[in-house]
Amino acid sequence: SRTMRMRGHDVLMVSGTDEHGTPILVAADKEGVSPQELADKNNRIIVEDLVNLGLSYDLFTRTTTANHEQVVQDLFRGCRDNGYMLVETTPVAIDPQTGNTLPDRYIEGTCPICKAAGARGDQCDNCGNQLDPQDLINPISKVSGMPPEFKETEHYFLDLPGLAGALEDWLDGVEKDGKWRPNVIAFSKHLLEDVRPRAMSRDISWGIPVPGWEDKPNKRLYVWFDAVVGYLSASIEWARRRAADGTGSADDWKLWWTNPEALSYYFMG
Repeated sequence: SRTMRMRGHDVLMVSGTDEHGTPILVAADKEGVSPQELADKNNRIIVEDLVNLGLSYDLFTRTTTANHEQVVQDLFRGCRDNGYMLVETTPVAIDPQTGNTLPDRYIEGTCPICKAAGARGDQCDNCGNQLDPQDLINPISKVSGMPPEFKETEHYFLDLPGLAGALEDWLDGVEKDGKWRPNVIAFSKHLLEDVRPRAMSRDISWGIPVPGWEDKPNKRLYVWFDAVVGYLSASIEWARRRAADGTGSADDWKLWWTNPEALSYYFMG
């Protein structure tokens, strides 16, 4: 971001710690602390490391903030109220030793399509097909090493097939612009060929409450609906802080998120 600013660009650099999901519960249980205590400790460690490395952000935040919860719930309501969230009954994997819900990647077995070993409950890396945990042959919990138990429960599903046409049109535009590599375009379009509704809620006590299900405290939004919204919620938090200290407007985040000329870059490491 410093280099881009030196070249004369307006830059907004935000990030934060992703603090929800079953893996946090599993790790906290092993350490004998609460999920919040574990998240607090790891956030301090990560922030100190970033400072010591000389990295700087306009805002480095967390997914356990009230701001993030509000933004995520508002987006969920928007999807639900516009008909893109479907309530369906689905089998959920439970670890028989801990009694906790198992995230898809904590279940492994044999792929029912290509028969490769080590396929996860969400995808087979060998053939690239999306899977559900109950699809696996001889599934095993990575937490206890025991076969998971499946129970029927209600969840919200994001209607990805209902969005597939718009996604394909968007990918066609990206392909025409030449901004993505051809293999990335081909991979993304291949995913649309077999896209299915995906569960956006989980049976878990740690995470963002599901709007409308306040009477179900063990139903929370799936961490991969919550976490990826963090870039947007961090931008909104950055703008709200600027408005509070008189250096900007609470709508400044829109200069990047609603501006068709703005470019987004995501760093993974």
